[in-house]
Order: sequence, then structure tokens, then C-alpha cells
Amino acid sequence: MAELSAVRAAADQGDWHLALDLLAEIGPQADSAEGLELRAQATYGNGDFESSVAAWEALHALHIAEGDSTEAARAAAMVAMFLMMDTGLMAPVRGWLRRAERLLAGSEIVPAHAVIAAVSGYERFMCGDMESAREQSALAIELGERLGVESVAMIGRVCAARVLIFDGKLDEGLDLLDDIAIDLLSGQVDPLTTGMMYCELICAAQGLALQDRAIEWTQMMDQWRPGAAIGAISGRCRVHRAELLRISGPCDRAEEEALGACDELRPWMRREFGWPLVELGNIRLRKGDLPGAEEAFVAAHERAWSPHPGLALLRLAQGDLATAKAMIGDAIANPFDVPSKERPPFGELRLAPLLDAQAEIAAADGDADAVNHAAQTLRSIADAYPGKSLEASATLAAARSALTSGDYLQAIHDAAAATAGWAEIGAPFESAVARMVLAESRHLSGDVEGARMEWRAAQATFEDYGASLWAVQAGLFLSDRSVASTLTPDSRTPDSAKPSPQTTATFRCDGDTRTISFGGLTVLMRDLKGFRYIERLLADPGREFHVLDLVAIEGGSPPTPSVIDSDAQAVTMGFGGGLAIIDDEAREAYRRRLAEVDDDIEEAMALNDVGRADLAQLDREYLIAELTAAVGLGGRSRSVGGTAERARTSVTRSMRYALGRLAEHHPALATHLEQSVQTGTYCVYSPDPLATIHWNVAFS
Repeated sequence: MAELSAVRAAADQGDWHLALDLLAEIGPQADSAEGLELRAQATYGNGDFESSVAAWEALHALHIAEGDSTEAARAAAMVAMFLMMDTGLMAPVRGWLRRAERLLAGSEIVPAHAVIAAVSGYERFMCGDMESAREQSALAIELGERLGVESVAMIGRVCAARVLIFDGKLDEGLDLLDDIAIDLLSGQVDPLTTGMMYCELICAAQGLALQDRAIEWTQMMDQWRPGAAIGAISGRCRVHRAELLRISGPCDRAEEEALGACDELRPWMRREFGWPLVELGNIRLRKGDLPGAEEAFVAAHERAWSPHPGLALLRLAQGDLATAKAMIGDAIANPFDVPSKERPPFGELRLAPLLDAQAEIAAADGDADAVNHAAQTLRSIADAYPGKSLEASATLAAARSALTSGDYLQAIHDAAAATAGWAEIGAPFESAVARMVLAESRHLSGDVEGARMEWRAAQATFEDYGASLWAVQAGLFLSDRSVASTLTPDSRTPDSAKPSPQTTATFRCDGDTRTISFGGLTVLMRDLKGFRYIERLLADPGREFHVLDLVAIEGGSPPTPSVIDSDAQAVTMGFGGGLAIIDDEAREAYRRRLAEVDDDIEEAMALNDVGRADLAQLDREYLIAELTAAVGLGGRSRSVGGTAERARTSVTRSMRYALGRLAEHHPALATHLEQSVQTGTYCVYSPDPLATIHWNVAFS
């Protein structure tokens, strides 16, 4: 088959477009066993996951029709492999594994047995069954090496190392992962397996909060990458880069990577699409883009992905302390247990970020017992899984506990250690947060000047990182030392930032200079794009402006209603690049997956395996929700657009930057606007209804 040889040559070179073009030209050969396998590889590499799985399913059916049970089993095992790696739906994975096992019953050992063992090991690992995961990964290594299936042996090695880590053998597991990273770099296995396993290494490091290891392995992956990444690997890499940039800064770059990951992964991740959405929410929360963070967290929740602790911390930042406490308490009592290889699937490690947030929220509430319990539990986790990030997190929680209990000297000691620990890691935002706790501890101990130095340093760090809202809050401490100690903006407002019942204020621009008067203080500043957006909002208090309106008005032209209306309708979820939520092919695949889930539930109930049935039921609920969400009026497929989201991000960034600059010259007005201006797809200025402010602006 000379034509198929050309297709294989193109696939071997990673030229997926050419491979697919050639397959479209060669006629019936494309539907042969070799043609279907090449189609599965090329469509996966080209980013079409559903077509890839459909090709493997067609190959399985072809081998069944031909009576070749060995090859049919291998195809079934490959379906299970790709479903396991890319959907997070374990019930269909188990269904395809059972098909493969039945086809091989009584046969001699063949490579398909090794693939089954590798997939089974990971499926058990993701579902928290460490004993079975340990057995299956060892079997995958043994069979892979004996039968010469190096990719399968590599997958088994990674799974075995991750099991060791969760067994508490941290050093041994990390040493194995270090060895694997070097072997991957040397090209021991195919590019697809290499990319997948590098991703696994970084996931393991991130789950342990080992940023230094994650950075090292990410750099190795970037060094290995042979041009364009295969399939979803590029998008996953972008999520990991966003996570690392969230730690190191700058915040704008982190958000760009997270948005890019959402665009790339939307057709792929299905259930795990919540992962990049939560990362986007965490980044926006740090930036001070509270409405944007809310949109991302809510979207993640709608996709059956836990938005915590980010959403609970958002409620704290919004001043809703009671809801923040309830949310974080429920998240700890009922931890997210949907199988995922991106995050610890079970055990104490998955609680560490929740406990860190609980300590912060409880400290804001003055609940000494709750802070102390969170700090002690976090300390036990940090001791069990040694690492600089967990150590710094546990030390900061201890500082909050001492501060809440009134032991200011101990709080100073612990907060200073946490500040230094985060700084050593290269985590400026966390370091600045720890410094805020240190400043408060010094202030309450009577060291007023020492506190001011810490607040000033925290403000500068927040500004450099791109956390404008938190920089404003740090500045308020410098101007009013009696302000409350939580990070809730409403509770930090000094009297000078609260307008009198009737106020006349100015926010006008003449040329490149803006005159700003508020609360008895007048300043002159260079005009900024964000100021022009804010001025439009000030001119019509209470009116909601779509971001496309603001962009058009700022650019000097009226908006086009047809463009705005169509785009506004397209952004029901607000993330992506004009992609259909799921297309017809994906919808049919979802229905097949749903039937497979129902079979798994039936078998689990027959075996009285309640835990397995509960997990499968979660898969079922997710698939039904996705199918429902994908269908609009009249049964039409809904889509998500990118234009409004990009405008929303740009407008929000411009206004946050402008408010950060304003805080340096007029902190009272900056605080008032932080509390009164809501950003998002729609922006509005909603001041305190008890105060009447007459704004002198260009749009008056």
C-alpha cells in the first residue's frame, strides 16, 4: 500500500494535516485496519479527540468482524487509554477494559495485556485504589519490558512513582520521576507518550506544591518539544505555565496563558475543562478582577469541577464572610472526589489548599479555634510531604493562629518566616500576603514604624506582581492604621474614602491631563485608557455597559448594535474562541459514553460495589448536564464566542491599572471606585445609595 506508506511517513514526521489530506485521497484503503489506526493517530495529533476515539472504535469493530480478537482487544484498550487520559470519565474506561479482557480470555500474553495493565493502573490510581494501582502498574512495567512495548512500560513507571508518593515514600517517588524525566528527554518512547508523561510529572509536582520541580520539568518538556505539541498536550502545558506564572508573576502573563489554555482545551477536556477555568479564576482573583474571577469559578462549577478554595476566597474579598466560612467548611467536609490525574485524587494533600484558605477566612472572622485547627492540620500535612511551599503555607497559618489568639510575638516570628519562605520560592504574591500578616502583628504589638515598613513593602510587591486591588488595600493601611485587619475591601475603608451624603466631584480630562477632585482633595494626573472607561460609567450611575460599548465609545465611535447583540448572545459562558460547545460528532460520542456509564452502574450494582456506582453516577450526571447545556432553542447547538471575552479582559485590565495609579495620588477615591465599580462582561458604577455624588465629567 504505497499510499498508506505516504500517510505513515507524514504521521511519523508529525505532519497531521498532510496525513489527513492523504487519507482523504486514497479511497477504500483509508478504511482498512492500517488506515483506521493512522486516522486515529492523525486526528488526535490534529486536535480532534472525538474523531480519534471514533477511529479506534471503528478499528475495534473491524477486527471483531474479521474475527481477530487479539487486535480487537488492542483497539479496545487504546479506546480506554484515550478516554482515561482526556475525559476523566472512568466508567467508560472500565467498560472498554472489560471488552478487551473478555476478548483475551484464555489467550497467550500479548502486547494488549500490557496496555490493559497500564490503563487499569491509572484508572485505579485516579479512583483512589492504591493497592490495585500498585499491582497493575508493576504488571504494566513487567509486560511492557518483556514484550518490548516501551511506551507502556514508561506509563507504568510513572504510575508506580505517583503511587509511591501517595504511600508517603516521597523521596523514593520523586527520585523515580527524576529518572523518568531524563529518560523522556533522551527519546526512549514515542512523542505522544513523551508529552503525556511529562504532563504527568508536572501534575505530580504541582500536586505536592513543589514549584521548583515543576519549573525544572516544564523547562525539560519545552526543551524536548519537537515543534507543535500533539493533541491536548499543548493546552495542558499552557495550564501548567499559567499555574507557575500565578506563583511567580506577572499576573497579566498568567491570565493570558490561562485564557489560551481555555481556548485550546475546550474541545478536549470535557470534564477536566474545569481545571483551566479554576486556574483562570485564581489568577483573576489575585489581579483584583473580582467579577472576572466569579465568571470563571461559576463556569468551572457548572462543569462539575470544584471552584474551591478560590470561590470561597472570592466571597471573602467581596465582604461576604459568612458565605466564605460556609463554603470552605463544606469543601473540607466534602472534598472533591471526581477522578483526576491533574490533582491529588484522595488523601490529605488535596486538603492543603482548602486548609490554607480556611485559616485566612477564620482569621478574618476572629475564630481562634478554627484558625488553630486549620493550622495544626496543615502542619501535619507539611510534615508528611516536605516541601518549601507547604512549609511556608503551614507557617503562615500558624502566624494567623498566633495573631488571632493575641500572641503577637509568636505571630511576628512565624509571619516573618513565612514571608522569607515564600520569597525564597519566588512567590511574590504569597510573600506580600504573609508580609501583611507580619505588619498587622507588628502594629498590634506596638511596633508602629515596623508595621508601616512591612505595609509599604507589601504594597510595592503587590504592584510589581500586578495585584492592583491588594496594592490599594495595603496603601490604605499606610494612610489609616486603625483600619480592620481582614482583606475584605468593605471593612478596610477609612472615613476619608466614604463620601458625605452630598458630594460634588470632578473627573474631567483636558488634553492629556485629567483633573480629579473628591473628598476635598484635587490632583492632576496623566490620562489613561482606564480612566476614560471609568468616566463613561461615572456619567450614568447604575447603568450597565457592555464591554463592547465601552471599547467603541473610548475609540470615538458608536457601537454597532448588531455586532454587540450577536456577540452578547454568544457569550453564554464567556470562554473560548467561537467554538461550538459540542458538535454533532461529539454529541453522538457523549451518548455512547452515557450508554457505557449506564452499563457500568448496572454492573456495579450487581456486584454491590456502591463506591463504584456512585462515581459512575457522577459521570452520568456530568454527561447529561453537558448534553443539556449544548442544546439551545429549537435544538440548535449553542456556541461560545471570544470577542466579548477579550474585550472584557482588556477593559478590566485597563481599569485596574488606572485605579492602581490613582491609588498613588488619591487613595480615598481609588478605594471608593474599587468598591463602587463592577467589571465583567457588563460594567456599572453603583455608589452607596445613601450618598449623592454629582460628577463633573465630559459626558454630563
